[in-house]
Amino acid sequence: MFSHIFLGVSDFERALAFYQPVLASLGLTQRFCERQRPWAGWQSPGVARPLLLIGHPFDGQAAQPGNGPMTALLADSRAVVDQAYALALSHGGRCEGAPGLRPDYHAHYYGTYFRDPDGNKLCVVCHTPPDAPPTEAGRA
Repeated sequence: MFSHIFLGVSDFERALAFYQPVLASLGLTQRFCERQRPWAGWQSPGVARPLLLIGHPFDGQAAQPGNGPMTALLADSRAVVDQAYALALSHGGRCEGAPGLRPDYHAHYYGTYFRDPDGNKLCVVCHTPPDAPPTEAGRA
């Protein structure tokens, strides 16, 4: 459904220090990093799209987080949700909702919400029960 998602950042090196460990915890690989531009992109191993991109806004204006937009990233297990949350907070992220079940969405929705150092809102979520096989986790 998606080709890519681009998140504007004001301090590229700070954003890179935040996103590299958080996205690695989700099993995403860095496809490229061009500090001179600056921008970087990640993808799921073995697939070209979708990409998650960070960089300075194209128009040269300051990056501005939205009120309402959120990028949700899929985790293969609840432990990965917990790990991504801990990494986000330890790399300058801000809590918007600690990891936990949110049964008002559905019975197995286990997610967390946080903002990156620029204020972009992110969610990391696992949709499967804790006893689901790893190859099926997050795919429900």
